[in-house]
Amino acid sequence: MPQKKYKLEILAPARNEIHEMARLHLELAGSVSARNITSKIKDSLAHLRSYPLMGMLVDDETLRQLGYRMLVCGNYLCFYRFSGNIVYVYHIVDGRTEYKKVFMRLAEEVNSQ
Repeated sequence: MPQKKYKLEILAPARNEIHEMARLHLELAGSVSARNITSKIKDSLAHLRSYPLMGMLVDDETLRQLGYRMLVCGNYLCFYRFSGNIVYVYHIVDGRTEYKKVFMRLAEEVNSQ
């Protein structure tokens, strides 16, 4: 039986974060590095189309109860939620930074909806 495919929707904040990562890699290491990092992230996210629950649940209790998950992609963390037939990618951050601030942003976004 073929694997079910889900829709992957990379939301504007996550798209902007990918763009910013590519810009930073371009400045620091060149175009090959920029292409490699964006390809690696997009390839990892593409796996969510077949395996939307492959990421781990986030640490924050409120966000965990809402189904937010985190996919590790090298040094980067991709925060997403699976709802219905769609995987929504909210944020992508460098895991070497204080990424817990992303939890605060996500919680603010959730509370404002």
